[in-house]
Amino acid sequence: MDLLLNTLTEWLKELLAGAIASNLTGMVDSVNTKVGDIAAQVGQTPQGWNSGIFSMIQNLSNNVILPIAGIILALVMTMEFIRIIMDKNNMHDFDTWSILMWVFKTACAILIVSNTWNIVMAVFDVSQTVVNNAAGMIVGNTDIELVTEGLEETLMAMELSSLIGLWFQSMIVGVTMHILSIIIMLICFGRMIEIYLVTSVAPIPMATMMNHEWSQMGQNYLRSLFALAFQGFLIIVCVAIYAVLVQNMVVESDISMAIWTVMGYTVLLCFTLFKTSSLAKSVFNAH
Repeated sequence: MDLLLNTLTEWLKELLAGAIASNLTGMVDSVNTKVGDIAAQVGQTPQGWNSGIFSMIQNLSNNVILPIAGIILALVMTMEFIRIIMDKNNMHDFDTWSILMWVFKTACAILIVSNTWNIVMAVFDVSQTVVNNAAGMIVGNTDIELVTEGLEETLMAMELSSLIGLWFQSMIVGVTMHILSIIIMLICFGRMIEIYLVTSVAPIPMATMMNHEWSQMGQNYLRSLFALAFQGFLIIVCVAIYAVLVQNMVVESDISMAIWTVMGYTVLLCFTLFKTSSLAKSVFNAH
């Protein structure tokens, strides 16, 4: 009877040890894939990320938003002309220079609105260069590499009850890691969707740039645009820090601690990725 019980126990321990080892080596694959894709995702321009969406947004901006921006431009420049007249004591102190200044500002406003798409894309071209240079310099291997030498022997030396508990832990952490990998993907995709939304309405705030009273709208839009573009740089820095933290984790000394540490680092990565948006807006004083 004891022989049968010992044989069954050994069989269960081998089964659990194999399952735990498989979970440890496989639970981070999806996270490794998503984290490895971050640098490639944030380093792309709107056109390079998805050309189909880019063309649709460009057509909407040029054919739907641009005419509205033209009406707004006419309105704000008329208000600017009225302001100039009022500032000159209802034209009692009016001079030719004021008219020439208004004409110059109107010409600049028309030039800005007509080239809004090129200006916006130039911002993302600059940020792409910065992000790609940063990725090449500071991002190393972001894969979680669990050092598992002697893991099977360590697991077989444990009690059956401990193996069952460890197996449950590895299953829970494995499911959590898959969820975190989805969150990482959503953060990167969400940023790109936000970029498309912001660029689609670009002509409207840009039409207010040359007006004394309304220019804050255009200035704040540009700050928001730079914040959104350079958020990619902050994301790269987060990934670089994560890469340093997860390198060469040894699991055979304390397997349970290693499992939860891996998950903790990944949760920390997700939290910092969420914070990059507000941090970038704070740096560029965007509202």
